[in-house]
Amino acid sequence: MATDTQKEIRPEYLSKPIKNICCIGAGYVGGPTCSIIAYKCPHIQVNVVDLSQERINAWNSPNIPIYEPGLNEIVQKCIGKNLHFTTKVEECIEKADIIFISVNTPTKTYGVGLGRAPDLTYVESAARTISKVAKTSKIIVEKSTVPVKAAESITNMLKSNHQPNVEFQVLSNPEFLAEGTAINDLLKPDRILIGGDNNEKGKWAIGQLSSVYENWVEKSLIITTNTWSSELSKLAANAMLAQRISSVNSISAICEASGADIEHVSRAIGFDTRIGNKFLQASVGFGGSCFQKDINNLIYLCENLNLKEVAEYWHQVLVINDYQKKRFVDKIVKCLFNTLNNKKITLLGFAFKKNTGDTRESAAIQICKYFLDEGALITVLDPKVEYEQMILELSNPQLNLPIEMVKRKVQLCSTDVIEACKGSHALVVCTEWDIFKTYDYKGIYEIMQKPAHIFDGRLILDHEQLISIGFHVEAVGKKLNNQ
Repeated sequence: MATDTQKEIRPEYLSKPIKNICCIGAGYVGGPTCSIIAYKCPHIQVNVVDLSQERINAWNSPNIPIYEPGLNEIVQKCIGKNLHFTTKVEECIEKADIIFISVNTPTKTYGVGLGRAPDLTYVESAARTISKVAKTSKIIVEKSTVPVKAAESITNMLKSNHQPNVEFQVLSNPEFLAEGTAINDLLKPDRILIGGDNNEKGKWAIGQLSSVYENWVEKSLIITTNTWSSELSKLAANAMLAQRISSVNSISAICEASGADIEHVSRAIGFDTRIGNKFLQASVGFGGSCFQKDINNLIYLCENLNLKEVAEYWHQVLVINDYQKKRFVDKIVKCLFNTLNNKKITLLGFAFKKNTGDTRESAAIQICKYFLDEGALITVLDPKVEYEQMILELSNPQLNLPIEMVKRKVQLCSTDVIEACKGSHALVVCTEWDIFKTYDYKGIYEIMQKPAHIFDGRLILDHEQLISIGFHVEAVGKKLNNQ
């Protein structure tokens, strides 16, 4: 005999196999995530939709638009079988059992919340499209990083615009991917977090999404919670990771002033099991699409909740990050006799980290800004960054750099190390690409201006060897004995 609770559940809320998934947004989250779902769930048709025909064409080509180790091989195995990239947004929405919203949520550059709040224009547009098109009930999954209570806003929007006899269950399922290791992160996740309503229909929806991940993820690693907790967990996780980086970078400043070695200090701290050794690598500063944006989002949330002291606490993480970049550049200017005017500076790396072509919020952007303000000529050496993307970053209106000047004074080399370093006054390591460790620095020294300088902002080079060659070497968190 059915219980009263079971009687309340309509037939469509009984468990059924998921056969079709649609992902709105073919970016850094949607593309890789859905490629892995297709790879691990051959019985599910996965459609990744985007309004950009150019982006969709790139996904359907041999040269996919995102560089991530292992991603292209997986895409090529699944594409045309159960993985499809298309601009047929409405058609794919209608066929789907589950719809992921994986659109961009940049920080607002206008109006209320300027520089703090996330811009949910694309999320709202996706929700409105779903409500207009869907003729059957759907599970909607927030995959984009959104503010707390965004699921509630999406739910209200869907309820206000949906067609008769159509219901939506909105879940929060944030991604926890690190660029450069995203495929491994997706195949072997630390956890899968799913937030939903704490009622029978919400629990049903959570179970449906969980059943997809259970094709390759242990059920014990799937954490379920309410939507607010899920949304806040994403922001808090990134904020705490960024906090660790700013913390160790603040210690690196003490090391340079005192003679301590940040690598020795980090290693000693990392052996403490209460702390652990991850995200204790000192550097020129953190970048990427998540950390700064999510901390700003968290600050905005705190300000709106009248938690002034908490907002100031998290703001300080960003202050230290900016300080680290400026401190690094100030040291370079000082070592180059307090002027960079018409001096050639070679940047080793422009991406925000190795194994990705992503340049969003890269420390190299602000470093280039400082160099250009000082009158330097810049050559960038990066194996994955495209020239157009680099120029786009440096011509951002917030940097106040005339694009004609940027194009005149900045050039990019992908692989030509000799061309990049010839006649250079200094090499500046901004990205920890492994290939930078393999260069013939004796040969490079010979073709540089003297005195030849190297500034290691990622602590990847053999400093003693470089000094023995003749370089003047400076490194984050170290006080080196240059001869």
